[in-house]
Amino acid sequence: MAVDPLIELRDVNKHYGTLHVLRDIDLVVDRGEVVVVIGPSGSGKSTLCRTINRLETIDSGTITIDGRPMPDEGRALARLRAEVGMVFQSFNLFAHKTVLANVSLAQVKVRRRDKAEADRRSRELLERVGLLAHAEKYPAQLSGGQQQRVAIARALAMEPKALLFDEPTSALDPEMINEVLEVMQQLARDGMTMVVVTHEMGFARSAANRVVFMADGRIVEDRPPEEFFTAPRSERARDFLSKILKH
Repeated sequence: MAVDPLIELRDVNKHYGTLHVLRDIDLVVDRGEVVVVIGPSGSGKSTLCRTINRLETIDSGTITIDGRPMPDEGRALARLRAEVGMVFQSFNLFAHKTVLANVSLAQVKVRRRDKAEADRRSRELLERVGLLAHAEKYPAQLSGGQQQRVAIARALAMEPKALLFDEPTSALDPEMINEVLEVMQQLARDGMTMVVVTHEMGFARSAANRVVFMADGRIVEDRPPEEFFTAPRSERARDFLSKILKH
């Protein structure tokens, strides 16, 4: 049973034309919970993640964040997006701004902090993700793993109630994946509410409170990782796991 729900999706449906990408989705994420969403390509995982802060609209159903319904647009939506941070596959950093400026920008623009205060907070967060020494560099001077850690610091700078991760390591070279997952593991230990779409089963096993397995736009299983990985209930999940855990 949900103890302290922070994110709630009820009967959410989404179409792209004739394609029904999210089918009757019910999902509750409690405060401080880490929910990892896995499943085959095209199962609706990223779309699900992107509807939570309204980067994707929905056709029917309701999404509430901390008890409040999702606003449609305007300032209320901008405020909500500040409360639900997002980390993308492709980093989305501003190439012409330094690392420090990337982390400070939204604090000044959205949170209305003065620049000195924003920069002080940014430095703390860059230290937390192990990149304080690179504060004055530009994104192109960093590795992919470092850029993704800057993106995480930038999301944290808004002091969000929850963080969404949409395949945060899938654009990275294998040797960089762990440095990003380590930061995410630490956030999980610190009690950050997280919804993570990922192919990293080791992370799902060790950091998740729950694994949500999606196929064909539906949530097929929603269970603790140990149960899911050792005894999946559905044929779809067994098939999926047999393909990926062999490698």
